[in-house]
Amino acid sequence: MSIRDWPAAERPREKLLERGAAALSDAELLAIFLRTGVTGQSAVDLARQLLSDFGGLRPLLNADRSRFCHGRGLGDAKFVQLQAVLEMARRHLASELKDQAGITDARSAFAYLQAQLADRPHEVFCALFLDTRHRVITFEELFRGTIDGASVYPREVVKTALQHNAAAVILAHNHPSGIAEPSQADRHLTNRLRDALALVDIRVLDHVVIGQGEPVSFAERGWL
Repeated sequence: MSIRDWPAAERPREKLLERGAAALSDAELLAIFLRTGVTGQSAVDLARQLLSDFGGLRPLLNADRSRFCHGRGLGDAKFVQLQAVLEMARRHLASELKDQAGITDARSAFAYLQAQLADRPHEVFCALFLDTRHRVITFEELFRGTIDGASVYPREVVKTALQHNAAAVILAHNHPSGIAEPSQADRHLTNRLRDALALVDIRVLDHVVIGQGEPVSFAERGWL
């Protein structure tokens, strides 16, 4: 049966308009993105198959071009469309963060950092540079490593912070393993960076570790 023959309240587009996007299942949201199905499958049926084939929505969204385009009903056009949607979401989060009078809600910073760093195949060390009112000046990727780690040099972090005339920073890095629990090396590095930045009157507000679940905040754990 075609989606057009479904009751209006069960059609994904009508359901979204009536109840909001949060009311839709992963398959229904993906069906709206797909727009059409394939021979013998409605868009929702195809979406369910793709979610099963990829192992869920997140692996599908993070699939590389080759893997994504091998999915039934997908291809370069859909891949380009998806990348554009994901990038718009990241820029939306960045815009929201920059428009704030100052970072007073740590969760908004966590959401932005997670969108930037989650699911990277290698470790990346980054920083949000803030002014005296804790407004975002810029976000910058500072160091990139292998799947096991990144080499971070405090002197370069201090140099970059001074170039941006930052008064404070929020440090962040990801764990490609998906496990966000900080290591002893992470804690030692954070202390070195805090001390180095303190010498030039720049405060480290937090160090956030991104994995596949909730981010881990050094500040929330009382480590700063």
